[in-house]
Amino acid sequence: MQSVEIKSIDSNDFDTWLPLWKGYQRFYEVDIPESVTLENWAHFLDPVEPMHAALAMVGEEALGLVHSIYHRSTWTTDDYCYLQDLFVADDARGSGIGRALIEHVYADARRRGASRVYWTTHESNHSAMQLYDRLADRSGFIQYRKLFA
Repeated sequence: MQSVEIKSIDSNDFDTWLPLWKGYQRFYEVDIPESVTLENWAHFLDPVEPMHAALAMVGEEALGLVHSIYHRSTWTTDDYCYLQDLFVADDARGSGIGRALIEHVYADARRRGASRVYWTTHESNHSAMQLYDRLADRSGFIQYRKLFA
């Protein structure tokens, strides 16, 4: 495989990003409404929004995406970075793209002065957890949530 370039998205990347976003949704068996997708795309492009997106490019082909969100914390004066979405195309898994995307978020978080990058994954995502266990520490926390919509 050629070398991987991680690039922050720009306004011309929607048609490149969308198939990966749809693949991510298929993986987690969710269907996010188009209106939400379009609104989030606008957030990614707005420089005052704390949401960011990047693509993993191999040549001219996008093979992965990552989304991150910066937010305040009551535990520190620095922001935290939540790595919300990470996806690598099926035929590119195990090639280092996931690692490169996470390391891109790490570098961006350091540059922005965040004190932490964190994320969650589904308990059944064993192959991804093998990578995550090499790149980060498990916090021991369990996520709870209450849906209102």
